[in-house]
Amino acid sequence: MSQPPNQPPQGGFGAPQDPPPGGFGAPTPPPPQGPPPGPPPQPGYGYPQQPQQPQQPQQPQQPGQPGPYGQPGPYNSGPYAQPQQPGPYGQQPGYGYPQQQFPGAPGTPPPGGSGSRNPFKGKPALAIGAAVAALLVIGGGVWAVTATGGDEEKDKKPVAGKSDDPKPSGSKGGAPVNPGDGRGDGGEDPEDLNEGRQAGESKVLWYKEAPDAPASGADAPGMWITGETVVKAAYKQVFAYAVGDGKPSWDPITFPEKICAVTPEKTADDKIIVAYMSGSSDRAKCNQMQEIDLATGDKGWKEEVEDGELFDTTLSVELNVSGDILMVGRSQSGTAYDVTSGKKLYDKKRYGDACFPAGFASGPKSIVQVASCGAGGNNAHDEVQGLDPKTGKVLWTYKYDKGWRVERAYSVDPLVVYATNEDKKVWNISTFTSKGKVLEQVGVDEDFAPECGWAILDRDLQGCAGVAVADNTLYLPTEATSGANEIVAVNLTTGKEKWRAKSPADESMMPMRVEGDQLIAYVQPSYDAGGQVVSIATGGSDHKPAKLLQNPQGVADIENSFYSKDIDWVDGRFYISTTRLTGNDESKEKLMLAFGK
Repeated sequence: MSQPPNQPPQGGFGAPQDPPPGGFGAPTPPPPQGPPPGPPPQPGYGYPQQPQQPQQPQQPQQPGQPGPYGQPGPYNSGPYAQPQQPGPYGQQPGYGYPQQQFPGAPGTPPPGGSGSRNPFKGKPALAIGAAVAALLVIGGGVWAVTATGGDEEKDKKPVAGKSDDPKPSGSKGGAPVNPGDGRGDGGEDPEDLNEGRQAGESKVLWYKEAPDAPASGADAPGMWITGETVVKAAYKQVFAYAVGDGKPSWDPITFPEKICAVTPEKTADDKIIVAYMSGSSDRAKCNQMQEIDLATGDKGWKEEVEDGELFDTTLSVELNVSGDILMVGRSQSGTAYDVTSGKKLYDKKRYGDACFPAGFASGPKSIVQVASCGAGGNNAHDEVQGLDPKTGKVLWTYKYDKGWRVERAYSVDPLVVYATNEDKKVWNISTFTSKGKVLEQVGVDEDFAPECGWAILDRDLQGCAGVAVADNTLYLPTEATSGANEIVAVNLTTGKEKWRAKSPADESMMPMRVEGDQLIAYVQPSYDAGGQVVSIATGGSDHKPAKLLQNPQGVADIENSFYSKDIDWVDGRFYISTTRLTGNDESKEKLMLAFGK
């Protein structure tokens, strides 16, 4: 039916994944083999056709999988692999998160073809930065036509951008002074960030500056919130702050080398796993894992992740938690551990016709593996497999057609997959049953724009923000070419639109989470107004956003300068933190801001 939205997800808020290294030179994965249920796309347009096998998505040519040289498995990751989806996706305007933008953005129509418009004529096929896409309904399928940027943009790479004005300023100007070493007083407001606060506006509960980072920059991944504490990683340290006043909950934990991966979600008993580098040389591996208790800051088990076979390295790893299982993904394999003890349970390695595990996604009860198969050959394609978390046993396999690349998993329970086809400039969003069958494809004629980050040596299947799934409904933000955008609710059983809600301001509105019968969304700030947290009724006929929090105008410039960011709404408080430090020495960088009433 329809194809994934024009992407900028992975996704700051989740846009589809970054393109394969060096742009989309590598084969791209296909959408579900035959278009999942729904009218088959018209031949000649490259829309994923209905699988001849049990509704399997067409497999992509494995665009980012092969690697810079389009070689088989071993080169789609590891030391020779190029970032799979960085590149073409520029940062999202205004949001600044390095969004991925599929060259043709989700739903881009194949160039050429009878009666089709070819927006790529005379321009690079891979658009760098945000692509402007228009969807065409062709033969029952939804296609997006994307106008790419000029040649002058082709060498740009998405990076976590910094504010045009690196010096955050409050009502009095200048960067608020609050040490980023975890020892700031918090709660106090030495810079009068709340001065001049208007009636009805929220207040700044606390503000934290980031620790110094090297000139080359550093990651600040993750943000975990418990009932009492907010925990944040930055460069080589992990900090903990009291939710209400920002005072240190426990002393910062400092690692000998930079943090290179974290579990995005905490465990049921409020633990996280942090991975850090084995050294500082170019040969250092991201293989040192440490468990941390979010409540106390105590360190639990520690393990070293072993390298796999040739070309299967731990230069970069991804960490996913599903119940009591921790899945560690290497460049071409994965290893499962007992998350409570650190004990190794099983490995997921190469299988079948040169199929290499390329990424994992996890839910509370499920783990999904995406594999790149036959890279560089005539049978190159992607496969999605459902795994038994405790044993690694393959429960089902879904094969995508050649040319399709699995980019993101918007959800695992239920499984909602976003895939792209570079050659045909099209995308596809499909919902799967628990048995691995395609239930339906999203058939909404729209340009969607979740915010997605970009991965270097892995796919980062769950790296998108600005997308939510609950009660058999998918919530996606539309692209805002100017002014307000909308959030569209899609029925995952039918692939059809249920309703849409327009942003209450002339700024983009992004879904954050579903709480009960309400969708919680964030409206980004503007030059003259702070951001908003709003709720939208998921049922009934009235979907007008209701304001839960209006952040102060006096701090809008600081709030608006968190370009590469993580946000969350917990217990009536709104938190925003950076996910990337630029290493700028001219002024202190921001780490976190907390707002409340």
